[in-house]
Amino acid sequence: MAWRLRLVPEKTNIDFFKAQWLTFGGSMALTVVAIVLWAVVGLNFGIDFRGGTTIRTESTNEVDVGIYRDALQGLDLGDVAITEVFDPSFREDQHVTQLRIAPLDGEEAVTSELITAVEQALRAVDPAITFPNVESVGPKVSGELIWKAIASMVAASFAIMVYIWLRFEWQFALGGVIALVHDVFITIGIFALFQIKFDLSIIAALLTILGYSINDTVVVFDRLRENLQKYKTMPLREVMNLSVNETLSRTLMTSGTTLMALAAMLIFGGDVIRGFAFAIFLGVILGTYSSVFVAKNLVLLIGLDRGDKPSKANKNEFANIDA
Repeated sequence: MAWRLRLVPEKTNIDFFKAQWLTFGGSMALTVVAIVLWAVVGLNFGIDFRGGTTIRTESTNEVDVGIYRDALQGLDLGDVAITEVFDPSFREDQHVTQLRIAPLDGEEAVTSELITAVEQALRAVDPAITFPNVESVGPKVSGELIWKAIASMVAASFAIMVYIWLRFEWQFALGGVIALVHDVFITIGIFALFQIKFDLSIIAALLTILGYSINDTVVVFDRLRENLQKYKTMPLREVMNLSVNETLSRTLMTSGTTLMALAAMLIFGGDVIRGFAFAIFLGVILGTYSSVFVAKNLVLLIGLDRGDKPSKANKNEFANIDA
């Protein structure tokens, strides 16, 4: 027989409900904490959502943020934030900063003349400086982007709920979507806690998390549906444990290989995509966790009428998964 890699034994008998007050209860508590952090601390919105202009600078000379700030004192600017960017992929003589300039009160955006004046002022103190990237977003556009981002998350969650409802039962749909909300809110809470820049790329990452997490959950739910037909008299809690144990190897293998690719992006991808890679990396971990410890617990908490299961018996396309 061919040798195959397994992260867990072929047959496991782990009781995933044993410490549910810690696993499931802790997840619910963390979700509440994440929502509080989001509401109280707030997110560090990028230029996409705040409006204004972001200027990325590069220089072969070492950066002195204080000198840069002094050079801009004489200009009629709104709020200015200057941060030095560090990345292990940079050359030794590659020094990068990011300037975020808010428009003046009553202005729609930072004018091109003012951006030119900023560049000239910085060249006066550092002749080696270059400006590889300049991005400007007006407040009206940024406000529309916020609502479109929220609408995209709600629409994706609703579509997933309808899909799970049609394929399984409403209890599965509700449990699956709440598990997705758990993944997204905790990810957002961590971004709020550490004030990591939150821009449109993070919205793309959150939508990716929704798709990845529900994929794991559907595999568990599909095995659960199959086992509900096979073990009609077995208590629901035991059937759920059996289903998660049978798909555990597949879940860990899929998540493990995905995390290896994301780790490479985090380390070698550069600071431009680091936030995006970090959000997905975090989401994969949370999605795997919620598929095992959250989604099925919610279905058990809601309750499941097993009387109508025989009438919904369908051939399960996931029945031959090597778990």
